Amino acid sequence: MTDDGIGVRKAEHLRLAIEDDVEAPLGGAGAFDALRLVYQPLPEIDRAEVDPSVTFLGERLAFPLMVGSMTGGTEEAGRINRRLARAAARCGIGMFLGSQRIMLERAEVADTFDVREAAPDLPLLVANIGAVQLNCGVTPAQVRGVAQRVGADAVVFHLNAAQEAVQPGGDTRFSGLADRLEAAVAEVGLPCGVKEVGSGWSIAAVERLARMPLAFIESAGRGGTSWTRIEGMRAPAAVSRRLGELFADWGIPSVTSLLACVGYGGGLPVIASGGLRSGRDAARALAAGASMTAMALPLLRAAARSEDAAVEEMMTFKAALETAMFLVGAPDLEALRRARLRVALEARPEVWEGRVRLSAAVDTEDGRDE
Repeated sequence: MTDDGIGVRKAEHLRLAIEDDVEAPLGGAGAFDALRLVYQPLPEIDRAEVDPSVTFLGERLAFPLMVGSMTGGTEEAGRINRRLARAAARCGIGMFLGSQRIMLERAEVADTFDVREAAPDLPLLVANIGAVQLNCGVTPAQVRGVAQRVGADAVVFHLNAAQEAVQPGGDTRFSGLADRLEAAVAEVGLPCGVKEVGSGWSIAAVERLARMPLAFIESAGRGGTSWTRIEGMRAPAAVSRRLGELFADWGIPSVTSLLACVGYGGGLPVIASGGLRSGRDAARALAAGASMTAMALPLLRAAARSEDAAVEEMMTFKAALETAMFLVGAPDLEALRRARLRVALEARPEVWEGRVRLSAAVDTEDGRDE
């Protein structure tokens, strides 16, 4: 794709995400509804005791939320990124940048990702590059370069096979990518993570990631922004538009992907995302084993209005998380991870993938699940 083509695509992505219905169709359900915390009417703590602070990638954050990867590469995206960064700094949380591939081809757009100048107190900033670009000539040194250019503390490689398959002119050269990704992670020289972009992780894929020297996995299951849907909406050809519609709900559900990452990731820290829309959702995900959460679309839309609107969204998230923690008697995140949690059997990755029959899953119930 040409340099101008990438810029046009990014502008269209941003416009559609802000203005249109771009989420995966879930029939009215929430992405994390398969998880239910058990209310404790006698929490035996005071609301004022609740402390949601967390250390992640060596940085102390006020609460476990990262601004999710979304945008960059255009003038409007730069304004929104700076608002998000300032809001995140005010709230004491971290931020993922959108895909920085365009920086490798158009150096003049680097300032749309350079949020450190606008928010020097931002506690954690993570750079972002598509993993498939490693099969298209991008080197670990180039990845390190774009990360250092924006003062990032870490790098996330995103995997988006479904999006690329639907996107006109998408990069679909995924052969041998796992080995190349593993080598790149070892060479970049910064903490590296891997994320999906909304289609989730299978057990087999997570087991492969667990053998890489990663710092984290982001679960990013089906339930939030559907990039296949967005690509279909912007496609000029009828076939591509129909593909986007057909694959708008493609992938592994958010809770199933999260549980696969927690259960098969070899102990790697897991960031829960993919339709996470509130601190209440976050409490459920953290109780299920996540170390961190990420949210993109609600923050993007808020920041499109103003920095203060983004701060309000973040602080509402924090208040809801603290309220959920209080209502299950968890004064801190470690206690929240011990809270009683019910998990819908069909959301378990072993059941969802057909590795275990539903009746067998019932027979082996572990007490935390329904």
